[in-house]
Amino acid sequence: MNPAIGIALLLAVLQVSRGQKVTSLTACLVNQNLRLDCRHENSTNLPIQYEFSLTREKKKHVLHGTMGVPEHAYRTRTNLTSKYNIKVLYLTDFTTKDEGTYTCELRLSGQQTPSSHQNVSVLRDKLVKCEGISLLVQNTSWLLLLLLSLSLLQATDFISL
Repeated sequence: MNPAIGIALLLAVLQVSRGQKVTSLTACLVNQNLRLDCRHENSTNLPIQYEFSLTREKKKHVLHGTMGVPEHAYRTRTNLTSKYNIKVLYLTDFTTKDEGTYTCELRLSGQQTPSSHQNVSVLRDKLVKCEGISLLVQNTSWLLLLLLSLSLLQATDFISL
């Protein structure tokens, strides 16, 4: 094999393998619903497969995703929002029966083994409310816009600080 082809193939594999690394999985409560934020790197244009699951009493329950078949009991209770580098799963009517270890698993389409995952242990009485942290964690561009607006308003003597 030509060494240049070998190096190009190795670089392609390395790029693909780090293109979907889960960087964090957090859980919080929105009213009576559990929200799971699965943040990940996205340095590839290939489709990313995902799976949210719950392990309770040593049994894995698939909640939502494209890798496994979600259990019937969770199909009507889950809702997913997906952006470039975050997948947010909502589980409605969260109770103590839903406590356990939640997992977000990612892999590129065509791979057989999961390439990256994160776990979070969720207990209802230990959950924090999502309000107050969601805007800062989800998207900080509004904060930058606010700071730029304040200096513009101050420059036009509309406000004084």
